[in-house]
Amino acid sequence: MLTGLAIRNIVLIEALDLAFEPGLTVLTGETGAGKSILLDALGLALGMRADSGLVRAGTDQASVTASFDAPAAGSALAALLAENEIEQEPGEPLLIRRTLKADGGSRAFLNDQPCSAALLRDAGAHLVEIHGQHDERGLLNPRGHMDLLDAFGGLDSGAVSGAHARWQEAQARLSAARDALENAAKERDYLAHAVAELSKFAPEPGEEEALATERATMQKGAKLTEDMAALDTLLGGSDGALSKLRQAARRLDRIGPEHELLAGALAAFDRAVIEAAEAEDQLARASEALAVDPARLDAIETRLFDLRALARKHQVAADDLAALTEQMSAQLARIDAGEEGLRDLEAEVVTTRGAYEAAAMALSESRRKAAARLDAAMLDELAPLKLDAARFRTDVELLPEGQWRAAGQDRVEFMISTNPGAPFAPLTKIASGGELSRFILALKVALAAQGSAGTMIFDEIDRGVGGAVAGAIGDRLARLAGDAQVIVVTHSPQVAARGAGHLLIAKSSQGTITRTGVHPLDEAERREEIARMLSGAAITDEARAQADRLLEGV
Repeated sequence: MLTGLAIRNIVLIEALDLAFEPGLTVLTGETGAGKSILLDALGLALGMRADSGLVRAGTDQASVTASFDAPAAGSALAALLAENEIEQEPGEPLLIRRTLKADGGSRAFLNDQPCSAALLRDAGAHLVEIHGQHDERGLLNPRGHMDLLDAFGGLDSGAVSGAHARWQEAQARLSAARDALENAAKERDYLAHAVAELSKFAPEPGEEEALATERATMQKGAKLTEDMAALDTLLGGSDGALSKLRQAARRLDRIGPEHELLAGALAAFDRAVIEAAEAEDQLARASEALAVDPARLDAIETRLFDLRALARKHQVAADDLAALTEQMSAQLARIDAGEEGLRDLEAEVVTTRGAYEAAAMALSESRRKAAARLDAAMLDELAPLKLDAARFRTDVELLPEGQWRAAGQDRVEFMISTNPGAPFAPLTKIASGGELSRFILALKVALAAQGSAGTMIFDEIDRGVGGAVAGAIGDRLARLAGDAQVIVVTHSPQVAARGAGHLLIAKSSQGTITRTGVHPLDEAERREEIARMLSGAAITDEARAQADRLLEGV
């Protein structure tokens, strides 16, 4: 609820501080007194376009500060403030301030924290509705009509939005699977060739190290075999060392008995023959053990070369080739099984779509029933407002599939026909200024303030009507004020008499300086102002008596 408004240097307003109460507050004054200035100032605070022409002549800067009750915890407004890091102390008023310089520059503040004019507009939309002859927001915006109808009918679109989300999720999974399958299918030939090549080669973890070790051992063995052959040539054969030792030992054996000094030499030769023979035997066994199979060595080197070549080809370590084979095989299997997976996902899409359609159709039917009730409620409201020739219709139109959304399959729009036989059209297309304001009032009453901001402002809603119609307007404004704060700019004494609070807007002049002021009226002053509205400049006793009757009839 709007609790206060402070205006500085706006057009004819030099300085003005107003306090507002709950219920219906009426603003009256003679034509040209400046009632529209007050609304322009409030609009500036709510983030509307900053026009430098609003700055009072002879001053450099204008400002408007509006204070509101603290937003309720968990409300959309509280969430908006938190999202934009605007601090709001519990129980403290929400302050909206806008400054405007004569050169056109402006600044915006929420709770004295700088913000954008766009954020002011977003916050203001939760706080105040201004309904005037040229207002194209609120009830006149078709984008909000479905929410208003749902609120009127007590309808919950949660089941539809949940079904829509599940359908869209299933559709997204299906699309992703199709894309993945399409991309994978492009690689199928490569995968099949690679898997066949790797499977045939059958690499094993640790194989590279084992082959390299075996090859190194065999290469060492080949080198030792060459040395062993040379040793065998030196030691064995008819010209080898062992043969010569044996020859020497036999000759010495023949001559040894002839001298005792040769016995020791003979024993040494015998030992040398025995040791040499043992060495020959050891060398033979070693040669056999170190013997290298050239075919085996060639096979090892070939496989090691091929193993490393495959690793380089697939850009992995040789030990990872076995895992790569399994990975590619699994990928290939997924491609081959992809069609079956797609069929499962397609079935899920069909199921979730069907669930959404069923929920949306049920909601559409409920909306049509609620629309019929709203149309009947509007019919009851139009006649007292001198709109008895008009007809109101809530269109609930089924949208094409491409426009289905979480809120359902419907487009909802409020339509009117102002004369019998005239076609139905949107409110703004065919209603005159006065008719439009009264249609808005009728809608507000029929909707029982569903979706309303805490403060509603009606600008000259009673223009062009009087008597019983003006009384009906006042009665409906008072009914609305039972659930929300309502402020109305009026020229009608019947409407003014219904106000719980009454503000008089007047213009005064001192020399060449003209100022607009606003004065709260007490009971006696209200009587005089309503009498003026009834009779004009010269207030008569009859006008005062009629004013008393209007005030007593409230």
